[in-house]
Amino acid sequence: MATANFKVIIVGGGPVGLVAANALLLAGIDFIVLESRDSVVVDEGAELKHRKSLTLDGYEFDNTAPFVYMKENHGIAPHAFNRTELVKCLYESIPENSREKVITSKKVMDIISNEDGVKVTCADGTTYNGSIVLGADGVHSKTRRLMRKLAMECNPNREWDPEYPYTATYRCMWCSFPRTSVPGDTVETQHQDRSVMYLTGRDLAWIFAYEKLPNATNKPARYTERDIKQFADDFADFPVNDTLKVKDVFRKSITTGISNLEEGVVQNWSWGRIVLAGDACHKFTPNAGFGFQNGIQDVAALCNRLREATAGAPNGIPAMATLSAVFKSYQTYRSKALEGDATLSAFTTRIHAWANKLYFITARYIISLRLWHYVMVKHVAAWNIKKSLVLDYVAAEEPCVGEVNWENKMNSSSDVC
Repeated sequence: MATANFKVIIVGGGPVGLVAANALLLAGIDFIVLESRDSVVVDEGAELKHRKSLTLDGYEFDNTAPFVYMKENHGIAPHAFNRTELVKCLYESIPENSREKVITSKKVMDIISNEDGVKVTCADGTTYNGSIVLGADGVHSKTRRLMRKLAMECNPNREWDPEYPYTATYRCMWCSFPRTSVPGDTVETQHQDRSVMYLTGRDLAWIFAYEKLPNATNKPARYTERDIKQFADDFADFPVNDTLKVKDVFRKSITTGISNLEEGVVQNWSWGRIVLAGDACHKFTPNAGFGFQNGIQDVAALCNRLREATAGAPNGIPAMATLSAVFKSYQTYRSKALEGDATLSAFTTRIHAWANKLYFITARYIISLRLWHYVMVKHVAAWNIKKSLVLDYVAAEEPCVGEVNWENKMNSSSDVC
């Protein structure tokens, strides 16, 4: 299975997988993307501006604009946008002559990893050879499960993550619908063990209804259309803004879904020539919006190291020992970097759902203070945001300039690609 050139087989054609494809393309590293669905594209965004918090009876106890501080600090604020548009943008960023490397309807069934390379077998019998496998296939990652199987076959006594490494304490129903208020709105309706988030983009709006599960579980859950309807009925009278309730927007829904919200960070991000990124190795609840951005940071950290390793290797093919060192360095760096985001994501979910009396008091009487937003966003959050990684091998002018200097600056040198 020796390969003539270094080649990355990306499992998963979602946002993180396509970010990786673009990053590898810029690094001059060959790749192929295997996506199990029939299409990778399954609204343009709007900058978030105002934030409100409501109780179940519609009482407004928080009305602030924390995103303004973020824009002052970093030259950019969070945006709300449709996942479909994001995936479409990432896919179309790949030059037309390379889009054939993104292959759909490829359900991965088996991976072989040895000293010479990797071999991936799909459900339709097709096989793909490469140098490494990058598992960007989400929370229920097949790559992670196959990696675990290989590791345990190699040494049955080794300590390894369980087959289902994440635990869900909450579940979420979401739906999209035509925008019903100005772009950039974000409203939270908080209640004991339940909450609703409302976001508006340029053309669409979304609600995310959260509910604490009767019992925490690490087993995958399957929900039906009937479950979605029942969930929506249970939340029907929750306000989503000053004038609308869940029942008003749900009847206009374009897309709907429901899933458990797994949380956790796996201990093993790689084995042999297999490495994980994004939700495959760490999963947060979505309230704080840290999931995808941490997937992007994974890709930057890994691709920076891979580019350096391939550039310094004979014929551009790093030895197995070099790849092991790359994977270890990548996990060590990223595990430390995402600790704060994992904690804050869990905290935010429980704050919104008033998980106990302390969370309730914090939500109603502390976080609602303007001073809290100013200190936490303007100063505390800035300390972490400014550490964000960039692809250090890409020449570019910094597009986001604010009061806070980035620690990792865009490289404008003509010496990089």
